Amino acid sequence: MTSLFDLTGHVALITGGNSGIGLGMAHGLAQCGADVCIWGTNTERNETAAQELAKYGTRVRAIRCDVGDEDAVTASFAETLDYFGRVDSCFANAGTRAPDIAFIETSLADFRSATRVNLEGAFLTLRAAARHMVERGGGGVLVGTSSVSSLHGTPRGQAYSASKAGLSALIRGCAVELARHRINAHSLVVGWTETPLISREMENAVWGQHVMKRMPQRRWGEPGDFARLAVYLAGGIGGFQTGDEIVIDGGYSIF
Repeated sequence: MTSLFDLTGHVALITGGNSGIGLGMAHGLAQCGADVCIWGTNTERNETAAQELAKYGTRVRAIRCDVGDEDAVTASFAETLDYFGRVDSCFANAGTRAPDIAFIETSLADFRSATRVNLEGAFLTLRAAARHMVERGGGGVLVGTSSVSSLHGTPRGQAYSASKAGLSALIRGCAVELARHRINAHSLVVGWTETPLISREMENAVWGQHVMKRMPQRRWGEPGDFARLAVYLAGGIGGFQTGDEIVIDGGYSIF
């Protein structure tokens, strides 16, 4: 009997896939037989990640792409299709932080520095994938990496929080509109996870103790925590589960 988690022949695209959560998801997908394309802006990290993933024996491609640039997304998606022939699941995971400044001192440029990648970049990536999936037929899976910051009041982080809340809303709309094409869509509401994005905060012992008091599992999330979930979601093309906001935060939001 074929394993329920066998992704042989499946092609997955992960933006921000060269480190952190994206790379954790890529490892899980490749380990279960999926061909994997990772997009990232750092060429050196891209190549290092591709070398790591090659050990699973599936096809791997790393492409330099700034997801906030519409032309770059169009070109990168065309390159992805040229190499793999198709995309079955798309994980819009690329993200960035806005400057850590007071709200009343935040400029429009500061605000857009987060929304350009986290929201507009996700829109451009998911739109490209959805167009392909609809045209090709056969369904697909769209996943966006959101954050618990979209649920909580986050001082000095309004731009980041707004971008992630917008992403969750975008995903819900995709889930409803694209269901007739057998395309499922989900957002991952991620808690405090050890990634380069929050390395600065994690070096602050006082801040870390404050967060850990609200963490029932008493540990930080790790990129590997997202490997099995990515496999599960990628295998759900045309299934009955869609439009979910899946919270992965070690119990932080309920404690």
